[in-house]
Amino acid sequence: MLASVLLILTAAFVASCGWRPGGLSLGGGLLGGSSSDTSSEASNESTSAMPAPVAASTRMSIAGSKPVDAYVLLGGRIKSCWFNADAPLLPNHVYRADVSPDGSKVQITIHQRQNLGRAGLSTYAIDFKQEGSYTVVTTENRKMTPELAAKMQFDIDRWKRGETNCSKEMPKVTAAAPAAASR
Repeated sequence: MLASVLLILTAAFVASCGWRPGGLSLGGGLLGGSSSDTSSEASNESTSAMPAPVAASTRMSIAGSKPVDAYVLLGGRIKSCWFNADAPLLPNHVYRADVSPDGSKVQITIHQRQNLGRAGLSTYAIDFKQEGSYTVVTTENRKMTPELAAKMQFDIDRWKRGETNCSKEMPKVTAAAPAAASR
């Protein structure tokens, strides 16, 4: 038990520092994404830009990773890039995370900041759930502006490809498309 806690704390430290040893990187097959390797372990189901509708959501699968492990890596990058003290992407928002006791389900929620730093209206959610040998990460824009939601999805997509930096690049937001028929 102590070894597991130390491993998680070490991974959180590594993720927030931006250092990437080969075994803990978000690239190299741990997360789905662009790769010349035809034996990709994960499927990429997300898009690079969020459309304008508010309740848009995306999914990506992470092979060989438990939800809590994927959360430690992505959550560390989210905190260090979107909520850092120097130039936060989301200065008027707060970060909350709920981890199930067994680590099989994790949810990060981004909320509007209320008085005294309390969490207000939930504006963005990231769910980590185990499905077989994969962790599926689903993002949902609840009330974030289309520009910020596109930037957040852009960062998550970059991190799953193995990038670790806090890019200031803002992606282009696609125009809202007419609602497609449900599949």
